Amino acid sequence: MTKRVFRWQLLNSLKTRLVLSVLLFILVLLPLIGVALNDAFTEQVRSSAKNELSAYVYSVLAVTEVENQQIFIPELVLENRFNLIQSGLYAIATTEDAEHNQSIVWHSQSFMGITPLSKFNAPPTGQSAFSQIKLEGESHLIYSFSVSFATQNDNVPVTIHIIKDEQEFKEQIHEFNQLLWTWLLILIAVMLVFQLSWLAWTIRPLARFTQELRDVEQGKSTQLSSQYPSELQAVARQLNILLNTEQAQRKRYRNALSDLAHSLKTPLAVIKSQADLSEASSEQVSAINRIISHQLKRAQTAAAASWHLGIRVDNVAAKLLRTLAKIYRDPQLDLQGELSPKAVFKGDEADLTEIMGNLLDNACKAAKSKVKLTVTGDAYKLQLSIEDDGPGISEAMQNQIFERGIRADSYRQGNGIGLAIVSDLVDSYNGRISVSRSETLGGAKFSVNFTHSA
Repeated sequence: MTKRVFRWQLLNSLKTRLVLSVLLFILVLLPLIGVALNDAFTEQVRSSAKNELSAYVYSVLAVTEVENQQIFIPELVLENRFNLIQSGLYAIATTEDAEHNQSIVWHSQSFMGITPLSKFNAPPTGQSAFSQIKLEGESHLIYSFSVSFATQNDNVPVTIHIIKDEQEFKEQIHEFNQLLWTWLLILIAVMLVFQLSWLAWTIRPLARFTQELRDVEQGKSTQLSSQYPSELQAVARQLNILLNTEQAQRKRYRNALSDLAHSLKTPLAVIKSQADLSEASSEQVSAINRIISHQLKRAQTAAAASWHLGIRVDNVAAKLLRTLAKIYRDPQLDLQGELSPKAVFKGDEADLTEIMGNLLDNACKAAKSKVKLTVTGDAYKLQLSIEDDGPGISEAMQNQIFERGIRADSYRQGNGIGLAIVSDLVDSYNGRISVSRSETLGGAKFSVNFTHSA
């Protein structure tokens, strides 16, 4: 499944599609052109060879005579290669009787010492034939042309066969192929460099656009700042408007919730301070106060609205450790931190501070002498681990401790809503939180895991 998703993501990339189209054009089209040129040249060489052998036929026919119903051709002809033994160019004249028995009536001096075919192809009178044959185990081209000489008594048919070693034509084709594919390979290399360079220059704004979006997600910047081509400029401008609007709206929302919290706490405090207030009423007022605090904390989380944010966890964690070290001086606690600089929280800094702050504060309350914070992960996942050397949390309490109003015995202070707030915050970011016993320190161990979209 993972490989299938990876292949889909790869094919869904514009860069991959453009590169594949360039490679398809260069590595497929140009070789096809080369094959077509090679076939055209081979056909041209074959046609040229046919014309050449045809010209030799007419040169032989020009000196052919008929005497007493017999074909007479001089032993020596004009083309000197016919007169050189086994020169690679041969001329043969054949006739057929009424029963189609073929006989050689003449051959050039060059054909001496060569075993003839048992039967040569004899086309109808006035027609020609061009093909390949094997002589002495070597490939040869043969052109046959049948004519009929008219005499006073009868017609005398004869077929002239011109045979030439095919090696010369093969060498021409081989030389052409070498030259053709050498230049095609050079052209392919040049076009690849040119096309890929042009492609890299063309999609550079997209790469810059992606990098700026990644910087915004990781909290390195708040807006897209680079100038882009007109096709991307409108997108960048609208994204900047969206970022500014969302940040401003979230700020106004939190300010309004903060004002609401203060306006509700004052009347509740006045009611609770009444001397004639019953114990049951006082408990209800305290419960209302806790509920208001809890719900306001939930409402203030950025959660999915902070899709564009990216916070370096080590910076926030280091600040919290320094602050808690000053608060818990008596007795002095050993606050240890293993913080990965690559760990990123895709969310709001206030929410991250709330999560780690609550968990670290509870660990400090429960610890005897040591608290350890471990942060690992990268841009795609985040793991937080808070451990202490306190008495730990029983298995029964582990299932209830994240409920509102439930407080573990080891936490001597607090109203029992801190872990419920943490649980709600983690859930709002689709994370997971769990508690177990620390294998290294022996106390409680809170683990928080977030998985960010790619």
